[in-house]
Amino acid sequence: MQVRTRHTPGFGVARLLLAPAEPVQVEPGAMLATSYGISIESKPRSGLLKSLTRSNNPPPAAVFTAPAEGGWVDVAPSLPGDLHVLELDGTAGWCVARNAWLASAGTARLDTQWPGFRVLLGSDDGFLTHLGGTGAAVLACYGALDVVTLRAGEFITVQPGHVVAFADAMQTRLRAVSQGGHQSVRTGEGLVFDFAGPGIVLTQTRNPLGMVHWLGANGLGQRG
Repeated sequence: MQVRTRHTPGFGVARLLLAPAEPVQVEPGAMLATSYGISIESKPRSGLLKSLTRSNNPPPAAVFTAPAEGGWVDVAPSLPGDLHVLELDGTAGWCVARNAWLASAGTARLDTQWPGFRVLLGSDDGFLTHLGGTGAAVLACYGALDVVTLRAGEFITVQPGHVVAFADAMQTRLRAVSQGGHQSVRTGEGLVFDFAGPGIVLTQTRNPLGMVHWLGANGLGQRG
């Protein structure tokens, strides 16, 4: 799978170019358009796919497969912002915010059971998923994307809602902002990440959870 992006950085769209009979896994509802002849299959979110959402009745996963002549799928995130393409080489993996994953090649793997999460989150049902395998993966951010490259001996602290992804080999710690306050490994509320270099952290300039709180505080998140 090859990826071509457009309308970045404000309203990113990714075109996924598929070889003949090549499948691609896409976040439900993210498809914008496809070339003619692309087959679409919905699969129940069992196992790792189900754990990508906190809903008790999540929408089915979307798998698009190109016909014999190949084809393309256009995908776009729900929130305005930039896109980032990861090229997975089968050796290094990435920890990705669940709401940041948009699409990935059929040879890539999403895994919320990754052993490192038990050390980091104390639970396998947190706000992160692990991305490994090979091929391209498309990540979406809310707002603009910052690529933070830390050298050995450099440190940074980031609020979880602003984390898009980070290399799984990085030294990472998740800790409470303050003792006694509300904390949630499901959403990242009340917590911060400490990262130590060397490694790369992808961050977003806007926090989706902050938008949810703002809408609620202004009565805009209520349905009449």
